[in-house]
Amino acid sequence: MTLFNRITDHDAVKALGPGLITGAADDDPSGIATYSQAGAQFGFNTLWTLVLTYPFMVGIQLVSARIGRVTGRGLAANIRRAYSPWLLYLIVMLLLVANVINIAADIAAMGEAMHLVTGFGSPHLYSLGFGFLCLTLQIFLPYRGYVRYLKWLTLGLLAYVATVFAVHIPWLEVLQRTVMPHFSWNKESVALIVAIFGTTISPYLFFWQASQEVEEIRTEDGALSLKKSPLEAAAPHLRRIKLDTFIGMGFSNLVAYFIILTAAATLGLHGITNIQTSAQAAEALRPIAGEFAFFVFALGIVGTGLLAVPVLAGSAAYAVTESFRWSNGLDLKALQAREFYAIISLSTIGGMLLNFTPIDPIKALIWSAQINGVIAVPIMTVMMLLAHNKTIMGAFTLSTRHTLIGWAGVLVMLAAVVAMFATM
Repeated sequence: MTLFNRITDHDAVKALGPGLITGAADDDPSGIATYSQAGAQFGFNTLWTLVLTYPFMVGIQLVSARIGRVTGRGLAANIRRAYSPWLLYLIVMLLLVANVINIAADIAAMGEAMHLVTGFGSPHLYSLGFGFLCLTLQIFLPYRGYVRYLKWLTLGLLAYVATVFAVHIPWLEVLQRTVMPHFSWNKESVALIVAIFGTTISPYLFFWQASQEVEEIRTEDGALSLKKSPLEAAAPHLRRIKLDTFIGMGFSNLVAYFIILTAAATLGLHGITNIQTSAQAAEALRPIAGEFAFFVFALGIVGTGLLAVPVLAGSAAYAVTESFRWSNGLDLKALQAREFYAIISLSTIGGMLLNFTPIDPIKALIWSAQINGVIAVPIMTVMMLLAHNKTIMGAFTLSTRHTLIGWAGVLVMLAAVVAMFATM
């Protein structure tokens, strides 16, 4: 009996949460820009990357979710228990810098997209409005309502599926290029493939999903970490985590696939090969694919930004507060977790203010991707070691199959980092 047959339809809907939100947040506006550039510059020849990264993305996110659910602690808290605090402080500092830069890029893209849709107003003012909206919801909305809001926002990603049906797609060629891509392996193509890998497998997602599993324990009546629960009670939770993560990461990669597909079938075929922002991709679609495709694509940027900014700020807050053993959690009120909400506020406001500095947002995105790519390898390595540590995981260490997939993902990301430095 398969995983999916063992869970009823009602249970399947209830199971979708941390994994779905984590996967959807991966397709943020800066990621949309990367995928659009891939499709515009190399056509259908980068579609294979989304197929390749899917099992590794699932594997490493399952590790992070499992660590959170089994131990009842977030990823940073577990790293601190097993390793030197200074290793954790370095990782968290780099994560914080990368997240603030990413928040800045996402907020700027949301403002630009709304300006394109409305045709009036200032992109900077729209950006400020979206930034304060994300911040207000995180601080004042109770956790259950907040998660429900994030789940609904994942539907915004369907905009990119809808866009595909507004343009002509040579599906036979798409299938062929997905399986057998044809392009030159040069500095530009390697750099873009590395960018796709870095955009798909990002460190902030590891911290977020592990901490969301901890939040689930806190908000469920009578729930305990799996280490403190009877062994027979663990199976339903582990099945739920698998289903949630498989669907969430699959949804993420499917949407990314459609973004590359849309850009390749429109921008690439019309010779528009230099796309630097998601808003620029939306604007370039207008004369080629029509008003509907432009409108849906642009609104999708706003929806994904509203989803991604809270995840970026929240993952940074979880990492910092767990490092110093401060109270944290979206289930707590602001006065109960002052430091946690202070980090969320500073991260979001810092990202908003970064858009008013002379820093080039495109270069900032490159820096963010490079930092994420570099710190992903040691974090993934530490996660795999934690998942095999019986002191941390008890009877819930990884299976052989899961171990092989996880370490293969580490090697893929290591190869991506080496390639990145080799092509700089």
